[in-house]
Amino acid sequence: MKILFVTSECAPYSKSGGLADVAFSLPPALKKAGNRVAIITPYYKCVRERFSKDIQLVGDAKVALGNMAVDCNLLKGELNGVPIWFIDNPALFDRDKLYGYDDDKYRFAWFSKAVIDVIGRLDFVPEILHCNDWETALSIIYLKDDQAKRPAYRNVRTVFTIHNIAYQGQFGRNELTTTFGLAPGWYDGGLSYVYQGREDVNLMKGAMLMADAVSTVSPTYALELHTPAFGKGLEGVCDIIESKMDGILNGIDPDHYDPSLDKRIPCNFSPEDKSGKQVCKEYIQDVFGIRKEKNWPLFAVVARLVEQKGVDLIKDLLDEMMKQGMQLIIFGQGDKKYTDYFYECVNKYPGQFGFSDKYTEEMAAKVFAGADFYLMPSAFEPCGLSQMMAMRYGTVPIVHETGGLKDTVRPYSDFDGIGDGFSFSQYNAKALMLAIDTAIRVYFAERKTFEKIKDRCMKKDFSWKKSARTYMKMYTDICGNGYDPNVTFADAYEVLSVVYGDLEESRNEYLEKQNDDYSVIAQIRIEGPGEGTYHVRFSKEGMEMAPYSYEGADVNLATTFDNLFNMATGAVSADRLFVNGQLKVEGNISKGAELRYLIGKDQDNF
Repeated sequence: MKILFVTSECAPYSKSGGLADVAFSLPPALKKAGNRVAIITPYYKCVRERFSKDIQLVGDAKVALGNMAVDCNLLKGELNGVPIWFIDNPALFDRDKLYGYDDDKYRFAWFSKAVIDVIGRLDFVPEILHCNDWETALSIIYLKDDQAKRPAYRNVRTVFTIHNIAYQGQFGRNELTTTFGLAPGWYDGGLSYVYQGREDVNLMKGAMLMADAVSTVSPTYALELHTPAFGKGLEGVCDIIESKMDGILNGIDPDHYDPSLDKRIPCNFSPEDKSGKQVCKEYIQDVFGIRKEKNWPLFAVVARLVEQKGVDLIKDLLDEMMKQGMQLIIFGQGDKKYTDYFYECVNKYPGQFGFSDKYTEEMAAKVFAGADFYLMPSAFEPCGLSQMMAMRYGTVPIVHETGGLKDTVRPYSDFDGIGDGFSFSQYNAKALMLAIDTAIRVYFAERKTFEKIKDRCMKKDFSWKKSARTYMKMYTDICGNGYDPNVTFADAYEVLSVVYGDLEESRNEYLEKQNDDYSVIAQIRIEGPGEGTYHVRFSKEGMEMAPYSYEGADVNLATTFDNLFNMATGAVSADRLFVNGQLKVEGNISKGAELRYLIGKDQDNF
């Protein structure tokens, strides 16, 4: 499938938040899944200054917006094997910052229109145009507007991802024609938004309604958006589009955040040998000017210092926290009222509290690697990536149970000892302090348990493999063409081995409870596209898979490649396919029922 990923920022070229990290890691994951993928983004001043030697000028183009036609350059680079296209308009993008200008509405309207106008100049016309947040929302509107006039674009399908619904692209109604160059009918055609008695246009709303599918960045956030507290005025729109909206958890590049290989940190370490983490701890203690307390827990915050990130809770608790046997580092830029306050606290708590707003990605990695605990008490968090990054370095998270934080951190419980972090549900300082107290108690009094929690954090799979497969299902659903009818058995087997791997954690929890001699073998026949036979064996040690038949298997299963994929990703239940006759089971019936769940995403049966 041919996919064009449209984004206003992309790491390492340009970055202000998590969208840049998603643009950095999702397209390569989609490419690994067998797709043809490209990225398109503005050619900012920071890109020209830092990466121009790696980017080639490939041509020019004329972009028509309203009654004006503007010349621009088209450049091309490569990011982890994925082509990345840059649209250059110095008057709009050769500036010190990515955002924050009075003419942002025009800058990103022009970029969105440029994407549509230059599609024919790229290596391919996409089947999927995947746009992100309000800055690229108009690409979907312009595509819909142009499809009647451009036959080559009529089969292009659109996906819109909401990374943060708080930023919607809301402007006065007069901008519809004067700035965005759209016909007045588009106001009642999806862009209307009445705000405090004023008639506005809302670009995010328009893209949500016009896109063929909508995603947001975690399952919990997708549910939260239906409520007034989180929907920010668009909860009614979320109700309308519920049937085409899905929450797909963001991921990170596990190789980029690998403490055993990361050259940015002072000393490498791994789950098997974590001794290097102490070296990293002493390094950041020294950099941030706090005492090298070997045995005190070191807490860290790496975040934008804004109200959303729970900074006020930390302020309210700082005196109480500093009375504990702990240290705290806060690292990030943001509102002046917070930076001024934390700089004062450096003098108030010498040797125990460190702060810097001189943010760099390199130092952030060092903080992740050196801290014992990572504080992330966000009031709301669509997904959050820094908690995943911290966990990769064995830094245990303490989070508010909201959005993606709830989906990625399993709270520790004394009752069963399971969990990979600590959390609090009520958004207030008292609840956060209770979570911190629990974490400190486990750190001092239950050291073996704390080490197990660190191990779980480091081994947790936050890669894009699983989410990329879910996006693939979304893409194929809206294209209406299913999987390639010419798919080979080798291709089908490779895809299934990946999605089965995504189920490894839950399956292993089930298998570990079985007797030592437990063994179930299934021979599985793919019918139709991708036809062939493979087998899987489940034992106390886990799951083994091989691309050939197994004589004497306990159970023989047969169904289509689509059904096997959809079972493994949770899109359809094994029971439903079995009852409908789409999943054939022969052999040991009791083991057959068990295997239907072992190769399907049906957690309630364990």
